Parts: sequence; structure tokens; C-alpha cells
Amino acid sequence: MDAFETSVAKHLQVKHAIAVSSCTVGLMLVYQALGLEGDAIVPSFTFMATVSALRWCGVRPVFADIDPETFNLDPEAVEGLITAKTSAIVAVHNFGNPADMDRLEAIADRYGIPLVLDAAHGFGALFNNQPLGAQGAAQVFSMSPTKLLVAGEGGVVSTNDDFIAQRVRTAREYGNPGNYDSTCVGLNARLPEFNTLLGQYGLRSLETSVDRRNEVAAQYRKHLAHLPGLSFQRISSGNRSSYTMFSIAVDADAFGITRNELALTLAEQHIETRPYYDPPVHRQSAYCQFASPLTDLTNTDFLSASVLCLPIWSTMEDSVVSDVSRAIEQAHEFAYKTRKKAACEIALVG
Repeated sequence: MDAFETSVAKHLQVKHAIAVSSCTVGLMLVYQALGLEGDAIVPSFTFMATVSALRWCGVRPVFADIDPETFNLDPEAVEGLITAKTSAIVAVHNFGNPADMDRLEAIADRYGIPLVLDAAHGFGALFNNQPLGAQGAAQVFSMSPTKLLVAGEGGVVSTNDDFIAQRVRTAREYGNPGNYDSTCVGLNARLPEFNTLLGQYGLRSLETSVDRRNEVAAQYRKHLAHLPGLSFQRISSGNRSSYTMFSIAVDADAFGITRNELALTLAEQHIETRPYYDPPVHRQSAYCQFASPLTDLTNTDFLSASVLCLPIWSTMEDSVVSDVSRAIEQAHEFAYKTRKKAACEIALVG
């Protein structure tokens, strides 16, 4: 355990890296360590665990909209929602694209509240040419099977804050600092030694995996850029996405078919894709009660209905990228021809 945590801390360039049983539990322990109460501003365009961990700590989520180009939390939307009840800002590095932490940290500092990052997709990403991990009060990474650094399961809390680190370490051991007198309400959140060995092994090839995924992403962009109605996640200058997922947004009017129709078309050719995040958290049964009708979540609703994640993995061959891209191009061409034929038939009838 110690060797793994030391290796991760060195890789992330932080003082503390604390291994825990999952990213979700790591978020819960960080929220608890910060003593959050009242409200926390959070995106709805995220995996439900970002928000469920807040509710486990009794914190009310206040949903903010996202930037339609980066797919990440919009700093302007965040600042417009801050009140006296706001105890934290929680941002997400969606699909491995770093959040706008300079602006978010500036807002957090201005209002004297912590910034926490759900970095589930973050291993391998760079912000201002530095690894994610040191920014904000704390960041929490995932090592589940769909991520770049796989430990079978598990998470890592990274922070430069000594108190947060000590509190998380104690809380993952039932809150017992070693004398059997619980100093906080904890739980069993230890990462098994077997998982740390898997993580240690995976850490060696992390940079190779990220490099290859960025090559694959560049090929997708090159192959698909000419198609109308498709847009890509914007990665800011100086940043590097881990490309845990490679996503496109499908504008049905321009492309010719909807995101869901494209997914079905690709599935018929045995190409597996996934929509994210549909429905967004503010429309899920457990959390819709916290969605204010006055909050503008237009971008969130649009992207949750239009984003499709294409196949990507760390050893993906160029030929696979070409095949997937060609299948998408054919879907557009078929839709265009079908639409043109229908228009001609209507004109003849008229």
C-alpha cells in the first residue's frame, strides 16, 4: 500500500495520495473531511456518484450548467449560483478533459469555499502541462476497469492539504487512528493489497496508454471533421486529455440522424458505442427534487441527448479507427440520400 501511494503521489506531483476502495467512497471521505454542509454547486452532466456522495454527507446539490465546448462545469454559471449556503464547488474532468481550474479556483478563493474535483477520468490528463492532482482542495481518481489506470477497482484521493490527507486516512479505517478510539465517523474504505499491486503495474504503462489514446483521438478528428453536425470536445491549450472516453456530439438536423439512430446503425455493424450522461443527474429520480426550475441547464440537456462515446482503447489499431469512422460517414451519406429522395417525392406529389 505505502509503495503504491508513494508512486502515485510522485506521478501526480502531490504531497499525499491515499488509496481507497472506490472513487465514490473517496469523494464521500473528502466531503466529510471538509465538513461540507448546506449546498454544493455541481454539474448535472456527470456520473451519478459525484452527486450521490454529496447526499450521503447530507449536502444539497445545486446543479450548474456546463460549457457546450469543453463539456465541463461553466465557471460563469457557477458564480451565478453562489449563496451564503454554498459550502463547496465540485467540478468534473469529463472524459479526461481537465476542468477550467484556474477560473474555478479563483471563484472558490474569492468566496472562501473549497474546490473539489471528481477526477474519476483524470489519470493521465494534464492541466497547464502539469498532472492533475494538486489543484483544488482535493481530487479523487478512479481505478475501475473502464479507466486508464486499472486496479480491478479502487480510487485515489490526492491533496496537498495535510489535514484532509490525515482525515481521509483515518476515516478509511473506520475512523480509528490506531488506538481504537474513533476520532471521526469512518467506514471500511481500504484498498486491498492485491489491487494496489495491479495499480502499481498499470502505472508503468500509463503514459504509453495516454499517448496512444491521443493518437487515436487525433485520427478520429481527422477522419470525421468534414462531416456536418458532428462536434468534438474542446481541449484547451496547455492541457492534455486522458481520453478515457472519446466523445462526439451529434446535431441531428445537420448530420441527418439522431445520436440514438447513429448508435443503432453502428451496433448493426458490431460497433459498440455509449451515450453519456443520459439522463443527466438532475433528471434522475433520486435527484430531480434538487433541480430548480429557475436554473438554466440548456447545455446539459442538449449534450446528454447528443453525446456519443466511440470505441477507444490503449492498444487500438489504426484500421479500427478507420473502420469506425467510415461506418459513421456511411450513416451520414445514407441519411442524406434518404432525406433527398424523400424531398423529391414530396415535390413530385405537390
